[in-house]
Amino acid sequence: MNLVFRYILLFSCCFSTLLSYSQQPKKIRIEYSGFTVKDSLKGDNITTFVRSDQAQIHVVHEGIDMWCDKAIYYQDEDFIEAFSDVVLKQGDTINMTSKYVEYSGITKMAFAAGDVVLTEPQSVLTTDTLYFDRTKQEAYYRTKGKVVRDSSGTITSQVGRYYMDSSKYRFLKDVVLVNPEYTLNTNQLDFYSETGHSYMYGPSTIVGDSSKIYCERGFYNTNNDTGYFIKNSKINYNNREVVGDSLYFDRNRSFASATNNIVVTDTINKSIIKGHYAEVFRAQDSVFITKRALAITVQEKDSVYIHADTLMITGQPEHRITRAFYNAKMYKSDMSGKADSIHADHKTGLTQLINLDRFSSGDAYSIKRRPIMWNLGNQMTGDSIHLISNVEKEELDSLKVFNNAFLISKDTIGGGFNQIKGQRLIGLFENNELYNIDIIKNAEIIFYSRNDEDSLIGINKSKSGKINMKFDEGYKIVTLINQVDGEIYPESRFPENARKFRGFDWREEERPNSVEDLFSDDPPLELPVIKGLDEYIPEEEFFDEALFDRIDTAREKDKDDVNKASRNLPESVKEVKKKRDAVKNQNLPKPLINKGN
Repeated sequence: MNLVFRYILLFSCCFSTLLSYSQQPKKIRIEYSGFTVKDSLKGDNITTFVRSDQAQIHVVHEGIDMWCDKAIYYQDEDFIEAFSDVVLKQGDTINMTSKYVEYSGITKMAFAAGDVVLTEPQSVLTTDTLYFDRTKQEAYYRTKGKVVRDSSGTITSQVGRYYMDSSKYRFLKDVVLVNPEYTLNTNQLDFYSETGHSYMYGPSTIVGDSSKIYCERGFYNTNNDTGYFIKNSKINYNNREVVGDSLYFDRNRSFASATNNIVVTDTINKSIIKGHYAEVFRAQDSVFITKRALAITVQEKDSVYIHADTLMITGQPEHRITRAFYNAKMYKSDMSGKADSIHADHKTGLTQLINLDRFSSGDAYSIKRRPIMWNLGNQMTGDSIHLISNVEKEELDSLKVFNNAFLISKDTIGGGFNQIKGQRLIGLFENNELYNIDIIKNAEIIFYSRNDEDSLIGINKSKSGKINMKFDEGYKIVTLINQVDGEIYPESRFPENARKFRGFDWREEERPNSVEDLFSDDPPLELPVIKGLDEYIPEEEFFDEALFDRIDTAREKDKDDVNKASRNLPESVKEVKKKRDAVKNQNLPKPLINKGN
């Protein structure tokens, strides 16, 4: 063997020995102690340390420092017990105090008991007992704990886990977050102490002075008081409930928005609003909703439905106002209407159909698409229409048509049309049926007069200062007041081109005959895909196989009957270990014997 080869071999052996030595785990070191006590009965393995008057005992192990008044160190097991005013520090991030601590240098597992306080840069955790796994950098309690964060409030739970690397808490069972502005209750809360972000799983509520939120999966930013909720979510705002597939909430702005399958219920005014996008401003008592927007005024006898491109509901609960604009329609079983916009005052019972300001080219004369209402067989149009209801009785009271009033009804037998037009129209209702109409100023009429056998007598075309029409058991009684001129023509002598007034516009095809008809002009609905919060994925258990393996390593070094490295594990975890060990040890094959050796 030449000299160079021997040198390389010697260097390799030395390097391997040095590397092996450097990889050996460091043992617990007593940096300072006041007094050392040896008990011959306990053997050389166990040493007791007691503090001096000048300072506490100082224990060091791989990045942690611990101080206490008394310590018992088990050298063979590299295990220490610390008593009285125990302080454990890990760098600048973790500071834990308690009455008692057990720590294993082999498993790097600490157990603290008695007034445990763990302080990290953003929060303070207090509990009765705490497990601290330095290998995974996680802490765990199951005897109820409390976390205080100045800007977020106080969080309590029966079970908790702290992930030091990500500054994340996971709270389980009876979780309560108390803030001066609200109280949050949930089954599980994932809370990030650096950002104040929290994620709720399971039935959860956030209750404040003027709002209550419910969800089964949601996010809440405790720093700026905004939230996002997506599963079975709803917000209650002063007798107004908002439900949707996705809800956003801003406490400071008193604002909420909702997306997809929205229902806003006003419990005081018995009204419901539906749509697929909504904004709620609590301070202004207003709701804005669009995408198949539908307002329902719930009545015992017959509910009223209003649909438009956009709905806005404003006003205090005792005086709500609904505004519907852009192609607004309304429907109830005995009346329907259509206009550019509809304005409904729920306190006074006044509903206004506002004039359309658009035109369509239908014939030689461009027809102005005026507001329109249908009641039974009657069609009424004008520049604007007011419908007055009796709020207490929930019945229609009267109807007013302003400027260019035009009433059309089909002749009961023939193909003609009865028509009355004038400056204004006033109608009266009884049992929600129109029974009296007055056409005032510049009134004109074309009316098909029939006898009791429904035979046509003639066609009446007249002008008058005022015309009154009464509906009595299917009959129409027409009275001309201050008649200017008029004549009844036999049908054969009345020209076809004279049977319709100028501006005649029969719009029966536009009439909504059901709630579904209100949406007949709407474009196809395309709803956005709700994204944001992922489904909850369970994480590994705190007491997992990796921890059991570390404990097994410590057990191999432990000479006592009681395994010190795991003696404070919960009973349920010990049972899991026993079952796991039993499974490992049962029905094991016998070792094979090589007879050739």
